[in-house]
Amino acid sequence: MNWIFGRGVRLASTTLLLSDVVARTSSINLTTVANPTVHFCKNLFFFIASSLLLATNSIQASEQINSPQLTVSAAVNGAILDNPNLAAMQARYQALAEIPSQAGTLPDPMINFNGMNFPTDNFDRDQEAMTQLQIGFSQTLPFPGKLSLKAEAAEFDALAAGHTVEEARLQLVRNVKTKWWQLYFMDRALEIVDINQTLLRQFITVAKTKYETGQGLQQDVLLAQLELSKLIDQKIQLQAVRRNQIIQLNILMDKSANSIVLLPDKVSKIMPKLVDENVLYRLAESTRPRLKQMETQIDAAQSRLDLAKRDYYPDFQVGVTYGDRTGNNPSPRGGARSDFLSVMVGVKVPLYAGRKQSKAVLQKHSELQKNRYALLDEKGLVMGAISTAVTDYHRAKQQFSLYGSGIVPQAQQTVASMLAGYQVNEVDFLNLVRSQMTLFNYELQYWKALSDAKQALARLEAAVGEESVYE
Repeated sequence: MNWIFGRGVRLASTTLLLSDVVARTSSINLTTVANPTVHFCKNLFFFIASSLLLATNSIQASEQINSPQLTVSAAVNGAILDNPNLAAMQARYQALAEIPSQAGTLPDPMINFNGMNFPTDNFDRDQEAMTQLQIGFSQTLPFPGKLSLKAEAAEFDALAAGHTVEEARLQLVRNVKTKWWQLYFMDRALEIVDINQTLLRQFITVAKTKYETGQGLQQDVLLAQLELSKLIDQKIQLQAVRRNQIIQLNILMDKSANSIVLLPDKVSKIMPKLVDENVLYRLAESTRPRLKQMETQIDAAQSRLDLAKRDYYPDFQVGVTYGDRTGNNPSPRGGARSDFLSVMVGVKVPLYAGRKQSKAVLQKHSELQKNRYALLDEKGLVMGAISTAVTDYHRAKQQFSLYGSGIVPQAQQTVASMLAGYQVNEVDFLNLVRSQMTLFNYELQYWKALSDAKQALARLEAAVGEESVYE
């Protein structure tokens, strides 16, 4: 039989196995096996098999319940729209985008009003020839090229902030998808735990009945009770983990931490084929926002280095002042006093260049080198993240296929065989319980492999910088 382990197919396969065993068991001729113990065990087997069938049917029925469900795409879209951290990064980018215009504009000019050379005995404007009221205008002029370099550096800073927004969006999508698939695994694990708790409670009832009628051992009862207690403890732990994951997912979507989250039962189990790992490397170098951000920061650092070198050249200050005078000139010249017009040109002298401008150049050069080394380091981290995600995906993909097509169906057949053997006293209770718990663990590993594969894909998409990582 070709086993394909999907959720509905698995349940149908289990039903088929049990039905086959029930049919084989029904053919036993009790007239030839006139042993009350065998008759009791046969009834016991029908009880367990019926319970398994009921558990299977109840799970199938539960899948038909319609309730508000949060798909992974809906969770991602909600987080992108409402996540406050992403909104804060966007606001920061918008703020930095307003800086280049400011940095590239001349300093504000100065207008000054002066009263010059008033006599202190009477403050008469007509008494002294040099007494005047002045109005002046002055403007600082940076050396040509300085303002453009300041604006250029600010533009690179704003562009880097834009790449930071894209990087934050990528990481948000990765975190949402990761939490969603972790939560999906918790749901499947809790479901499997509930099914196995039901079966173990029935095992306990059966073991007690056999023990009370002298056909079983007390250790069988204790064993089943111990396994049930382990499952109860496991459920407590799983519920706590699920609760924490819901809180974290709600925070990413900017919802109340205690908001109810219900995930769909059926999800895509398609495991796409990835493009070559070297292609992913090249794709990341051209598309990953984090790398673009750091490259832009290098450009900004280069502009600041050029600006520091330009600071060796002096800035200028120009000004003009108009002086208004009153009164008349003394004889023999006579006549009204003329007004004054003054022009001023100032030059900033880099007198301490060795201790100031030269040190600034060295500082900016070191900052540029730091950014270049940081980019090389980040590229290594990105390539490592890609390789790790690819490795994790291939491992989980292979495990998913192995558990679905081999291990789980084989474990199901083993349980069915154990049930048939237990019915005719050829298998003891301990091995029956162990086979069921082994199946339980394999089913958990099946769903965990699916969750791990989807999480690895989310990490890979974030590491590359886009979703087109498939052939």
